[in-house]
Amino acid sequence: MEGAENVNQGLTKVLGFNFDEAGPDRVVLSWTAGPEHLQPYGIVHGGVYCAAAETSASIGAALWFGDRGKVVGASNHTNFLRAVRDGERVIATATPIHRGRSQQLWQVDMRDEQDRLVARGEVRLQNLGG
Repeated sequence: MEGAENVNQGLTKVLGFNFDEAGPDRVVLSWTAGPEHLQPYGIVHGGVYCAAAETSASIGAALWFGDRGKVVGASNHTNFLRAVRDGERVIATATPIHRGRSQQLWQVDMRDEQDRLVARGEVRLQNLGG
């Protein structure tokens, strides 16, 4: 993944996110739900979806902003639409809605293997110059 060498560490590594595609206009990450992703009722914890939204949007935003500076999350609003259980795969696709001088807004659609929307996030990011 050109320009995103340090993304598979910290929480991203712990959650086992795989980066299937990463560029300034689209980021796709995926994971297979395991015990580490589940809440007490046996479904994927909402925080995992929030982390996937934040991670994928941040990578795309950073790749777009490039050497102009850094990008940090300012807000993350994620809706949970359908339960995912242990062993099921989730694919998160982040695309930009708006990219401006000081802020960016990205949408992240998360789908199961049957292409059903399971969660949708919007992540607003602040562009920090040099």
